[in-house]
Amino acid sequence: MSKIDYSLNGYERPTLKTPNGEKKLLMHSCCAPCAGEVMEALAASHIDTTIFFYNPNIHPKEEYELRKEENIRFAQKLGMPFVDADYDKDNWFDRIKGQEDEPERGARCTTCFDMRFEVTAQYAKENGFDLISSTLGISRWKDMKQINGCGARATSTYQEVSYWDFNWRKQGGSSRMLELSKREEFYQQEYCGCVYSLRDTNRWRESRGRDKIERGVKFYQEAMKGLDK
Repeated sequence: MSKIDYSLNGYERPTLKTPNGEKKLLMHSCCAPCAGEVMEALAASHIDTTIFFYNPNIHPKEEYELRKEENIRFAQKLGMPFVDADYDKDNWFDRIKGQEDEPERGARCTTCFDMRFEVTAQYAKENGFDLISSTLGISRWKDMKQINGCGARATSTYQEVSYWDFNWRKQGGSSRMLELSKREEFYQQEYCGCVYSLRDTNRWRESRGRDKIERGVKFYQEAMKGLDK
């Protein structure tokens, strides 16, 4: 039995349909590398999609701006509307207080996802979107069950808005995510986003004799150059 080619060039994208025929999708995006494959799949299926960038967890502000601008760049390329929900970091720190030492995928992440999805769902309700989803789940570093639980919880108070728990990883989605990131030469962040993930990632790297993360300098075209050697 031959292996299916799920690469960007080899994969014939199926036409995606919203769960219940919803007309307008508000897609919460965390960053361009995670969002790229999802956005391209939605564009290929002609689903009316607006990108919603609400990530007050990202630290520091310079990192936030870089990730946002990379996402805007690809949204413009696809002709997708982009909503910048601004940098709400003070409210994020208030919400996270007491969970600073929680591990990745722990209670702090749940609180963070809850906050980001609640704002996404509220914006959807106020602006005529009947469906929300997120690019967060395509990353294998994330707990999809945790993310989907937060999304469903955020929309549970709105009759007019639903959460789409589509598995963006399936059928090679995660591999195409990396392939597309190299093609588009996206900024390649090396930590989840918040100050605590940066702290913990650097602690891990130092414990193994590696240098700390140098933010803002690594782009995916470097990985492509390495493959050519």
